[in-house]
Amino acid sequence: MRIPTAKFCRLLAVALPFIVSAYPSYALDYPTRPIRFIVSFAAGGPNDTIARLIGQYLSEQLGQTVVVEDHVGAGGNIGMADVLASNPDGYTIGFVAPNNAINQTLYQNIPFDFVRDSTPIAGTMSLANVMEVNLAFPPKNVAEFIALAKTEPGKINFGSGGVGTSPHMSGELLEAMTGIKLTHVAYRGSAPSTTDLLGGQIPAMFDNLPGAIQNIKAGKVRALGVTTAKRVAELPDVPTIGETVPGYEVAVWYGISGPKGIPPEIVAKLNAAVNAVLAKPEIKQRFHQLGGEVMPMSANGFGKLVADETVKWAKVVKFANLKVE
Repeated sequence: MRIPTAKFCRLLAVALPFIVSAYPSYALDYPTRPIRFIVSFAAGGPNDTIARLIGQYLSEQLGQTVVVEDHVGAGGNIGMADVLASNPDGYTIGFVAPNNAINQTLYQNIPFDFVRDSTPIAGTMSLANVMEVNLAFPPKNVAEFIALAKTEPGKINFGSGGVGTSPHMSGELLEAMTGIKLTHVAYRGSAPSTTDLLGGQIPAMFDNLPGAIQNIKAGKVRALGVTTAKRVAELPDVPTIGETVPGYEVAVWYGISGPKGIPPEIVAKLNAAVNAVLAKPEIKQRFHQLGGEVMPMSANGFGKLVADETVKWAKVVKFANLKVE
């Protein structure tokens, strides 16, 4: 039976306010309970450090506790799989970093497509990686490191916070551009890698700058170079690797995403809250002290960044013939 057009319009006019109001009210009340903020790497590392700093201020901004949880393993895939499998209600969000773009090509059996299966929420921070060595290791600069590596192919170990992380790929890119051969040692986060660097178990490592800057400033390790195109203001005497290897550049970005299907109103509320946090002078100063800069973005803008980086790193992974089952 067909409903007459006039009658259908009257029914729709009556029902529409209830249909429209029921859905946004969920977002309007959000959040009404604590939010889980999942980090895919070990406590004490740079990802965890930044997440806890953001989470503290985000709690104040949203009026609910943001609980940081470290779900470690598989180069960050375990934590992100937990995020993407969660209820898309805005109460579980994940810390996003370059490994999420890199892993899509690096891992052969990754159980998700990050770009397809996630909801981008906000950008947070941009920064450099840094190449650092134990004080007892002879090279004093990048050129000396490369020269030594060429005489000892495969004998120099370098550590990172895990396979497919931005620090790991920074080392792979250096190998690809200079023809040297290093041996990568993957750790479950940068904190244990740093412990072994300080203890002399490994001679070198690449790390996100926030996790390394205090040891560098304290003179506990020697920084050979930063990975960005420009020097870092907090470490003006540390050259870029590109000053020795023209064209070398790795930029690091951090952000927040959640599972696919988070209501747009909740995404907008989270994005506004994150950007409000990033506008705080104390956050800008703290990020600067860590060697980074705030990176406020729209949700769509952050999504485009992740998609573009996924394409970029796919080329490097394939060039280096890297595969993880």
